[in-house]
Amino acid sequence: VQLQASGGGLVQAGGSLRLSCVASGRTTSSYGMGWFRQAPGKEREFVAGIGWAGKTTGYQDSVKDRFTISRDNAKNMLYLQMNSLEPEDTAVYYCAAKKAVFTTWSARPVEYDYWGQGTQVTVSS
Repeated sequence: VQLQASGGGLVQAGGSLRLSCVASGRTTSSYGMGWFRQAPGKEREFVAGIGWAGKTTGYQDSVKDRFTISRDNAKNMLYLQMNSLEPEDTAVYYCAAKKAVFTTWSARPVEYDYWGQGTQVTVSS
C-alpha cells in the first residue's frame, strides 16, 4: 500500500485547509486510518483517526471541534478538514493506515504499518 498526502500549504490563522490522502497498490477500505503531524524539534503526534467503516472517529483534544476526519472507501481516499487553523497547527501532516483488516483507529503511531510522505501545513499569525 502506498499513501500520498496532499493539500497542505500556507494559510493565515483562522483559515481552513483540506488534506487528502490517496491509497494505491491495495484497497485501504478495511483498514483503520489516521492523521499525524510533526513539528520541527517535536515528536510525531496523533491528530485524528477513523475506523475502517468510517463509523468511529477520534481526535486530539487540541483539534476537536476544529478538524474533521472522513474517508471515502470507494475512492480509497482519506480526508482531514481543518478549520480555524492556529499557528500551533504548523507541522508536516502524515496519513497512515493499519495493516490488520476491520480495525478501528489508534492514537499510537507504532500501530500503523503504512505511511504517506507528508504534506506541509504552515499557519501564519
